[in-house]
Amino acid sequence: MHILEEQALNAQINPDHLGFQTTAELLSVQSGRYSDVHAWVAQSEAKKAALFGLNIQQRGFNVLVLGAHGSGRTSLMQSAMHEVAKQPHETNVLHDLVALHDFNQYAQPILVKLPVGQAATLRTEMDGFARTLMTEFTSLSNTDIPEKMLAHMRTWLEVAVAQLAARFEGISDALTAYFKLLAPEVLAYLQAWQPAPASESDNPMEGLVNETFFARFRVNVLVDHRASQTHGFNRPLVYDNDPSLQSLFGAIETTTDATLMPDFLRLRAGHLHKADGGMLLIHLRDILNDEQNGSQMIEKLHRFLRNGTLQIEDVSSAAQSSAVLASNTLIPVQVKLVMIATREDFYDCLDEQPDFFNYFPIKVEFAERVVASPENYAAIAGFIAQKCQSHQCAHFDKEAVATLIIALQRVEEDQTRISTNFAYLEQLMLESVAFAGKATVVMAEHVNAALQAKAQRNQYFESQIRDSIIDNELLIQVHGEVIGQVNGLTHIELGDASFGSPIRITARCYPGKTGLINIDREVNMSGPNHDKGIFILQNWLSASFWQLAPLSLNASLVFEQEYNGVEGDSASCAELFALLSALAGLPIQQGIAVTGALNQFGEVMPIGGVNEKIEGYFRVCKALGLDGKQGVIIPRRNQRHLLLDQAVIAAVQAKQFHIIAIDHVLEGIEYLTGLQAGIQNHLGNYPEGSVMGYAQQALANYRKTLESNQARLHQLPLIE
Repeated sequence: MHILEEQALNAQINPDHLGFQTTAELLSVQSGRYSDVHAWVAQSEAKKAALFGLNIQQRGFNVLVLGAHGSGRTSLMQSAMHEVAKQPHETNVLHDLVALHDFNQYAQPILVKLPVGQAATLRTEMDGFARTLMTEFTSLSNTDIPEKMLAHMRTWLEVAVAQLAARFEGISDALTAYFKLLAPEVLAYLQAWQPAPASESDNPMEGLVNETFFARFRVNVLVDHRASQTHGFNRPLVYDNDPSLQSLFGAIETTTDATLMPDFLRLRAGHLHKADGGMLLIHLRDILNDEQNGSQMIEKLHRFLRNGTLQIEDVSSAAQSSAVLASNTLIPVQVKLVMIATREDFYDCLDEQPDFFNYFPIKVEFAERVVASPENYAAIAGFIAQKCQSHQCAHFDKEAVATLIIALQRVEEDQTRISTNFAYLEQLMLESVAFAGKATVVMAEHVNAALQAKAQRNQYFESQIRDSIIDNELLIQVHGEVIGQVNGLTHIELGDASFGSPIRITARCYPGKTGLINIDREVNMSGPNHDKGIFILQNWLSASFWQLAPLSLNASLVFEQEYNGVEGDSASCAELFALLSALAGLPIQQGIAVTGALNQFGEVMPIGGVNEKIEGYFRVCKALGLDGKQGVIIPRRNQRHLLLDQAVIAAVQAKQFHIIAIDHVLEGIEYLTGLQAGIQNHLGNYPEGSVMGYAQQALANYRKTLESNQARLHQLPLIE
């Protein structure tokens, strides 16, 4: 048993060892210790895996990123993708994609990949060609002989097409073939055109200038990567934060007047087209949460990863014209998918689509916690400095940084680990800046004020329970001694609020053969984990008094005034103490609350929510009056998880509140009763005057009483 001093109740970080006075100094530090901290804080292993996967050029090496929300998965992967996209490449994989009218097949498009920047140039040139062609058609009104009209257009087309071919020479074979079809298309149109009779129209050229015909020469730019090139990227980089069938795979735009817009102009590229030759980042959760199309998106992605080809489909309509149009949009596309997911979503999807993740051989695991080391302290300090700069707010001094780091350790509930929930850190930083007001530097008092305010905002339900205890509606006793009664501690989670609260556990014992009865279990108000703890307790008790087995005992345990059910085994130690107290007839201190689970050997196992439990009970004791005899018994294995607030630490320092850490249940009963627990001899007997000795004597008396009652009931002679 160990009564903990205040130094053991929280993590200890010496601000002087951080190596700076304020985080503003870190912005000018160029040493490797602080390099890249704004992009990859304490995720060195994840960065190695990410860069390895992103740099593999071969098809099929897609990247799966696993991590908790708030760990920086998205922003850090984008940072790595930017780094890779800017690396020099053997060939410039940036290219544009255009859709052209196929003059050989009616209503069919031609998809052509062009060097970056050439798509916009082609669109401009072809728009100029169409406008000039329209002018030439208008000038034909002065020529009344068809042969002269055709001869004139042949001459003009020969020059115009030659200029286009020269302008885009050597860029694309498909484009060269396309230019060769321009002149035959125009001449065929002129030959097919028939002037209106003079009796029907004053203008014999009416109908020659047809908008639908000239639209055939327009260019539909599906992908334009000039902006990517301007930003220094050597390969495409796309982030789809709202994936859908249309956004990923492209679509065929619907129109009310198809006569004015040729079919190929209705094609719209998806993000997979835009990421061709580069990387596309998406979230698995966004796809899974699409109830209507989520499974279809997974299936289409699977098909794309398997085949390496992509086709634009009309997902909103099954019209025959759309089906014909889409049939000629199948093109090879190579994209490195970067899929971000939580571990829960990944394993759920893996059960339903096991083959899908075969195409994600590179797994990047974002750590949810890292070791509390000087290197990671420095990394977090650098992150804070970068965020101060990006938010243009006041910097933090060394004491404030130490307080922020301890707050991250509190999230993880571990003095030796730091949470990587940097979304929480950034939020806490900004709240601390708000409390600092116009101060030039944010100090520890401002961070503590932000933490206190956050706790106050989440105290409504806890305060309601505490008021019920103060008003004596919930029967909780924190003074004096009582037999068969102890305060257990519950951990309550309500959304983003979690807190601890005491609950009275009582036990009654009498002679019988039923054994231990868990009243909560009998009325179906306990969960399987709690029932497991009760069975362990019952077997430990029987094994501890083996020479009296089977025990002549009827005992009942109950959580008083608990109407919402009981789950978890963290109260099994408290239940055992209440039972031993009732069995031995020894009162136990009511000011000491108990939390901890026991195994079959009586060892006390660690539990969760230890800080919230201690702090919640402390606030109840403070409201009812501290007398120096109150405290909490916790498992010794939970000592490293203690990161208590300053109010509890101050009370411990003043000897008004106590934290007792135990390894074995008998240590706890000794502290609660003030008597030795007792050690069993080779005959199975415990010393007189010990807790276990009193319990053993009570069990022996129960047996005699039970035998006497049975003999009297059946009128049988007693066996001496």
